[in-house]
Amino acid sequence: MAVIKIKENYCKGCLLCVPVCHHNSLVISENLNDQGLHPVRFKEDGKCDGCKKCAIICPDVAIEIYN
Repeated sequence: MAVIKIKENYCKGCLLCVPVCHHNSLVISENLNDQGLHPVRFKEDGKCDGCKKCAIICPDVAIEIYN
């Protein structure tokens, strides 16, 4: 299983990554980042097969995938 790292302070919460995750493992966070925005977060029980679709679609390069 791959590991996802989301750089919260880079994420502006545009949510482009949420619908491309075929495991529905990305959700909007309740916490605010340094810009006062709600970043995306990886669910605690989320799955990731390392497809990298979320990282590719992210306009702010806020998602890193490690296999």
